[in-house]
Amino acid sequence: MTFRGWPSEALEFYDGLEADNSKTYWTAHQAFYEERVRGPMRELLAELEPEFGSGKIFRPYRDVRFSKDKSPYKTHLGAWLDMGGYLQLSGAGLAAGCGLYQMEKEQLERYRRAVADDRAGAELEAIAGSVGVHGHGSLKTAPRGYPQDHPRADLLRHKGLTTWREWEPAAWLGTAAAKKRIVDFLRASRPLRDWLDANVR
Repeated sequence: MTFRGWPSEALEFYDGLEADNSKTYWTAHQAFYEERVRGPMRELLAELEPEFGSGKIFRPYRDVRFSKDKSPYKTHLGAWLDMGGYLQLSGAGLAAGCGLYQMEKEQLERYRRAVADDRAGAELEAIAGSVGVHGHGSLKTAPRGYPQDHPRADLLRHKGLTTWREWEPAAWLGTAAAKKRIVDFLRASRPLRDWLDANVR
């Protein structure tokens, strides 16, 4: 099958799920979810695979074991690409990210050493200035062992680093143009992905 975007009803499905996050709603709309929500994502991932690696669609069920919020279903559809990309569809529209959202302990140590390194750190600083990056789990100051006035203290504070883009609902979301937006974003994000591959993963 060829990816042709998502129908507007796919976003309305998630609007409805936010209003009624129940098994009754889910069961009544499950066939629609499989065909018109998950189906197009599966087609998109297949078309992205040659350039961005194989993809995985996350389960629609929330892990509520340690959460006060016992809502059983996620109000978005998420998918992951092997080469570091993330895609998300919800009632708010389409979103995409690339990078490492939460680094493991060893990755974080390598990341900080690379940021502090004159060559690798300068490379990341240039990438951040050109493509724009978002820090996650950030400390208030530079981590222990690094000077608080380090020239790249802002980058040292982060425990995760990604690019991120959101698109509000529009007519193009129901066409193959949605794939082009994703591809353009992932290609623009490649310098960050390459830097993380070389220095952190």
